[in-house]
Amino acid sequence: MTREGPIGGYPRPCVPLFAPRAFGFRIEAQPIASSRPEIMTRKASTERRTLETRIRVTVDLDGSGASRLATGVPFLDHMLDQVARHGLIDLEIAAEGDLHIDAHHTVEDIGITLGQAFAKAVGDKAGVRRYGHAYVPLDEALSRVVIDLSGRPGLTFAVEFPRATIGSFDVDLFREFFQGFVNHAAVTLHVDGLRGDNAHHVAETCFKAFGRALRMAVEPDPRLAGALPSTKGVL
Repeated sequence: MTREGPIGGYPRPCVPLFAPRAFGFRIEAQPIASSRPEIMTRKASTERRTLETRIRVTVDLDGSGASRLATGVPFLDHMLDQVARHGLIDLEIAAEGDLHIDAHHTVEDIGITLGQAFAKAVGDKAGVRRYGHAYVPLDEALSRVVIDLSGRPGLTFAVEFPRATIGSFDVDLFREFFQGFVNHAAVTLHVDGLRGDNAHHVAETCFKAFGRALRMAVEPDPRLAGALPSTKGVL
């Protein structure tokens, strides 16, 4: 059985819509048109090279919490893994730095490069919640992080650590990391350590809360319907 084809008059076979499996026919499924708008990928990569460090960061704000971290600073890897896992952000960071001096340049520059990648990934911030906050406990420790994707860099870091180092990691570098991030992500960030006797617990609650606050702030708000969450019309 044939039917005249639309091009050149050549006959083409008339195949039943539901061909029996026994005859070896295969039905190709056709995509169904959707009225839903396409979701824009919020993923970005940034590379920073100086005489002190070489750093590459890839961030996916709509990820699953996966991370591949090789900063050369093991405790920072542990903290960044918390950000990825609790923020549901896919995060890849590879860094080489002058660790024979100390970790200062490496930690600060990772914060800078992560901030740059975040700013690229989040884009113009249309349709997102903009504000995020989280309280996170870990045994006796409790920290609070609040973030505003304001377009204005600002850091308030009010965290007291019961000792100066965690292993070989200098706790002063936490502020340097967050300051680098804030300056280049152009966000307002408040990090408050509310209580804690164990320095590791205090640090971990800060980074977990940071991840969860980021997750809330970048989450699409369906009620905004794509509008910018600002009366100024720009962030």
